Amino acid sequence: MISENEQLQSYNTFGIPVISRYFASFANQNDLASVLEDARAKGLPRMILGGGSNILFTKNYDGLMLKNDIKGIQVVDEDNDHVYVKAGAGENWHGFVQYCLSADLAGLENLSLIPGNVGASPMQNIGAYGVEIKDTFHSLEAFHLKDKKVVTFTNNDCAFGYRESVFKKQYRDQFAILSVIYRLNRKPRFNTSYGAINEELERMGVKDLSIQAISQAVINIRTSKLPDPAKIGNAGSFFKNPSVDAAAYERLKAAHPQIVAYPLADGHYKLAAGWLIEQCGWKGYREGDAGVHAKQALVLVNYGHAKGSDIYALSQQVLDSVEARFGVQLEREVNIV
Repeated sequence: MISENEQLQSYNTFGIPVISRYFASFANQNDLASVLEDARAKGLPRMILGGGSNILFTKNYDGLMLKNDIKGIQVVDEDNDHVYVKAGAGENWHGFVQYCLSADLAGLENLSLIPGNVGASPMQNIGAYGVEIKDTFHSLEAFHLKDKKVVTFTNNDCAFGYRESVFKKQYRDQFAILSVIYRLNRKPRFNTSYGAINEELERMGVKDLSIQAISQAVINIRTSKLPDPAKIGNAGSFFKNPSVDAAAYERLKAAHPQIVAYPLADGHYKLAAGWLIEQCGWKGYREGDAGVHAKQALVLVNYGHAKGSDIYALSQQVLDSVEARFGVQLEREVNIV
């Protein structure tokens, strides 16, 4: 069940050719428990791998890599307004969104075509076009790797923040998410105010708005701006959009009138990291096979044979230049191993 010196190039969307000392996949809780009892796994660091779309390997992994392959989608409850759908953590995220759309269940349409698997969705509170997972998340079941117990987490338990949850900090590498339940809406609440969705819907000639139309608009936009990992190695947005207080925003706006920002409920402003990076001249930059995508400065890419350390070094150069020019500290969204 456990293999040794497993090549991970096909398991990460950057396509970095690193090796894991030990590797095992699991399709259910019992599989996982069995692997953890293997003598070779004792005392080693352990890491759960999903779709590999939010990770940058900078070196070989000297531990046990656990690939989550838990599948299955089912309706577990419903009421007059909502349908509760449970999905295995190893289900492909976009495939799950398509399942919900085919059943006319609303809430995830703005999150179409995000790479990765279901298990990662609450881990990093994935979001796009004005919607985040916390808006539809109901609960999840996770297996504690040390205690060998299944724990249920509610929305509050997950302590969701911007691309954050307890699984990225407090409980990092302590749990394997088994399944997630989403509370989806029978009646859609259309969210088209963010980004270019309305513009794309108009271009598509949509007269009667639907969740399917919004999903297709999002797919069209993402396809036009973001590179396909199957063709160019990448992990989507490499950096988070930073937020600053009102005073800092006013200073930045006075110095840079064209700055792109969005007001937040707490009085802060979220800045567009892509705009900041582009102003520093990085868009389309390439050094060897490591580069910044020509259409979206938030995305770092592997044009073929870049090492993880090359991508990481480039990301540090980007961070340093943005801080030097704007006094703003960017944060990496991608997990660094």
